[in-house]
Amino acid sequence: MTDEATEAPQAAPAHDAGRMERIVNLAKRRGLVFQSSEIYGGLSSCWDYGPVGVELKRNVKDAWWREMVWSRGDIVGLDCSILMHPRVWEASGHVAGFTDPLVDCKKCKVRFRADHLAEARCGLTPTRRAGDCGGELTEARQFNLMFKTFMGPVEEDANVVFMRPETAQGMFVNFANVLDTARRKLPFGIAQTGKSFRNEITPGNFLFRTREFEQMEMEFFVKPGEDLKWYEYWKQERYEWYLRLGIKPENLRLREHASDELAHYAKGCADVEYRFPFGWSELEGIANRADFDLKQHTQFSGKDLSYFDEEARERYVPYVIEPAAGADRATLAFLVDAYDEDEVEGETRAVLRLHPRLAPVKAAVFPLMRKAGQPEKAHEILTRLRPHFPVQYDQAGSIGRRYRRQDEIGTPWGVTVDHQTMEDGTVTVRDRDKTTQERIHESELLPELLRRIAGA
Repeated sequence: MTDEATEAPQAAPAHDAGRMERIVNLAKRRGLVFQSSEIYGGLSSCWDYGPVGVELKRNVKDAWWREMVWSRGDIVGLDCSILMHPRVWEASGHVAGFTDPLVDCKKCKVRFRADHLAEARCGLTPTRRAGDCGGELTEARQFNLMFKTFMGPVEEDANVVFMRPETAQGMFVNFANVLDTARRKLPFGIAQTGKSFRNEITPGNFLFRTREFEQMEMEFFVKPGEDLKWYEYWKQERYEWYLRLGIKPENLRLREHASDELAHYAKGCADVEYRFPFGWSELEGIANRADFDLKQHTQFSGKDLSYFDEEARERYVPYVIEPAAGADRATLAFLVDAYDEDEVEGETRAVLRLHPRLAPVKAAVFPLMRKAGQPEKAHEILTRLRPHFPVQYDQAGSIGRRYRRQDEIGTPWGVTVDHQTMEDGTVTVRDRDKTTQERIHESELLPELLRRIAGA
C-alpha cells in the first residue's frame, strides 16, 4: 500500500464536470447505461444498464465473488430475501436511527440535508447556495431513509414491511444456519451481493448515489481479541483488489475514520476512496462492527447467536469485520478510471482501457470486406469463440470506424479477417491500448486470447 493510501484526507481536486459529462454521454451512446423510464421523462437517479453495461457490472460482481468466495476456503455465500421481518430492522437500529436531518426552503420548495448545506445549491439559482434565494429554511427534522411497503392485501400498520436498506442483516440473522449447515469454524465469512433501497434525499452524480443500488458485502466472524488483526488484513485486501483490476494508484486511497465519524456500533472503520471527477468519495467501507449485531439479534429474537469454541472450550459472541462495497459505485469507478482520450491516425478517439477481466466484450471479429468468403470465415471464427467469452461481430463501415466503436466499449482485441486469411488461415489481432496488430493463425486464436485474459 502506498503512503497516499493511509494519510489524512486531502482537498478534492476541482470538479471536472466536462469529463463526467463525456463519460455519461458515452454510456448512453454505446449502451452502457440509460435513464430509467426515459420515454416517460425519466425517474430521478434511477438507471437501467444496457446490453454493454450489464456485462460490465456483471463482470465487476463476478470478480468480487471470485475474490471473496471462490478463491478462499473460509467464506461462503448467501442470497437473502429483500423483504425481512420488521423486527430485523428494529434490532439493527434502522427503524429508530436510520435517518437524515432535512430542511426545506420555503421559497424555492427544495429539500436539503441539514448536514450538507455548505455544498447544497439553490433550487432557483444553482450558482447560489441553499437559502441564498431569500427563502427561509425550516427547522431540521429527521427523515427515515427506508422504503416502506405493505405485505398482504390490506394497507395497515400491522402489515408494514421494509425494502432492505442493506444486505448485511440477512447474513447476521442466518449466522446460526450457516454455522450448522456449512460446518464452519471461526474465523469464517458470509458473502452476499444484492439489491438494497434507500430513500436518499440528495441522490446524484450519475451511478454514485441512487435510491436503488446493488451491494457486495461480506461479514467475517472472528474471535474477540483477534478483530484488530483481521481489520487490518481486510483493509489491505480490499484496497489492493481495486488496484489489481486496473484502478490507477494515484486515484485510490484508504482513509481511516476519525472517532467522531464512527457509527455507534463501530470499533473502527476505513473507507477505500476513489478520486471521481466530482472529488474524492467512498467506494467501500471496511468496518469493525464488534459484537453489536449478533447481540442485538439475540436480544430481539430470543435465539442464542453465540459460538462455542471447541478448542478453547469457551462460548462467546463473535466480533465481525465487514467489507461493504457498492457494485454500482465500483462499476462507475472502473468506468471513469478506464476512460481516456488520445489521437489515432490524426483523429481523437475515446477509449475505455478496462482490465480484460472486466471488459464487457473480450473480442470483436470483423471481415475486412463483405465478399470473397470473408464474412463466412469471420462468422466461423465467431462461432468458435462465442462459447468461451462474450464476442461481437461487426461488418458495417470502414475498419477504422469499427475499431473505434469497440474502443469505446473497452473491447481489448479486434480480430480481422482479410485477403491473407483466405490464403493462409492467419488473422490480424489488434490491441486496444497499443493499437498494434499481429498475425496469428486462426487455429491458435482461441488459446491465445484465453491466455491473454487469464494473464492480465
